[in-house]
Amino acid sequence: MTNIPFDKTETQHWRPKKKDYPTTFKSALRVDPLLAGDKATIETALKASGYGTTLADARQYLHDWCDTMQPEYMMASTPHNFYLPPSDEGGTLAGVTKIGVNESALKTPFAFTDLSGNECKGCEDTDNVPSIINEKSDFLKDVLMPVCEERNLPLALKIGAHRAINPGLLSAGDGMVAFADAGSLARLCGKFPNVRFLATFLSRANQHEACVLASKFRNLHIYGCWWFCNNPSIIQEITQMRVEMLGTSFTAQHSDARVMDQLIYKWAHSRAVIAKVLAGEYQKALSSGWKVTREEIRRDVWRMFGGAYEDFMKKVLN
Repeated sequence: MTNIPFDKTETQHWRPKKKDYPTTFKSALRVDPLLAGDKATIETALKASGYGTTLADARQYLHDWCDTMQPEYMMASTPHNFYLPPSDEGGTLAGVTKIGVNESALKTPFAFTDLSGNECKGCEDTDNVPSIINEKSDFLKDVLMPVCEERNLPLALKIGAHRAINPGLLSAGDGMVAFADAGSLARLCGKFPNVRFLATFLSRANQHEACVLASKFRNLHIYGCWWFCNNPSIIQEITQMRVEMLGTSFTAQHSDARVMDQLIYKWAHSRAVIAKVLAGEYQKALSSGWKVTREEIRRDVWRMFGGAYEDFMKKVLN
């Protein structure tokens, strides 16, 4: 469950005394304002809690909330056209000049068109507000990234949602899938090599690029089939691709759901589809002369449903 320390409607459930919740639920600390460099939101939260407004105060605020929430990871969502500018210091993909959506890709047959301009002015569901990554922000490089590194907390990114396609439906009007430029994720991984990143993309068109990035950056782990990718046919396609490109070094599915009941059908069809993909791979191994053992099958299933993530978190990065 994601929790927002910059939203007073949520912080009241954690302080002065946090409410009890089952240990089966892990918390994730939302950091969208820090990723976006949203100074107004950050300073408001700091002042309301009796902190100063320096970068050191912001770091302490984040540390204190980590102590309170004991998060599994930091979390933020980004829109389909989020953009991380190339760094003046150079580095990974520093020469890339592409901004936002890849316009050339959008001109290809069946590509989704850019619907920017339909932003919802009245949506107040904070958990669904997308952030724009601001690489030059001091909040990113001097607050968020150092705390992630010091606490060995990964930053999980959900990339690619187009919010408020139909503002009249409020949060139910979110979700048009658009191709996202993954260059910003690559720059984050390259600029902060000692910070772990978890990433999932909403667009089917980004899945191959995500696999390539995961094979190039040891501090990147891809996971899940998010939202509109949570369909059996697409889960099968994405899982097959990931197995072929990454082996079992990814997390096949994650327990993300707006409504608790969604987990029932989500895991039922996910297990069936992923089992089908694995069965096909084992058949290929058998055809080549390899005798697959029960132990190997258990190992692979364990890795794809959490073990690979655990190994990723144990990995020494520096």
